Amino acid sequence: MESKQRHGCVTAWLIFMMIANSFSAIAYLFMGESISQNLANPIPQPLMMALAIIGIANLIFSIMLFQWKKWAFWAFAVSSLFTLGINLSIGTEIGASLLGLSGAAILYGILQIKKDGVTTWENLE
Repeated sequence: MESKQRHGCVTAWLIFMMIANSFSAIAYLFMGESISQNLANPIPQPLMMALAIIGIANLIFSIMLFQWKKWAFWAFAVSSLFTLGINLSIGTEIGASLLGLSGAAILYGILQIKKDGVTTWENLE
């Protein structure tokens, strides 16, 4: 049986996602008040905690994608929808809020990069 392989760009993107989501979760947990004060529309504390939890969840989803789990992509897509809802509820402009959904689209596109004629998406379980 041939072992699964992913393109180096896919690996790099998944590592980037792990780092970015770790930073996001830490920022919302420990610098949330400072972040909120610098926005036109401050983020209520419960939503700040929700964003931190989403960051932690996205970190887990990134790790699970690294371990070939397709469900993690769909979970990431759902978390993007939750983030869209939070952004809209705090008054973020619709265009900027929808831009957040591009992360799931970019991830899907990157998972389509082939290594030895097979995409990472095809290798996900």
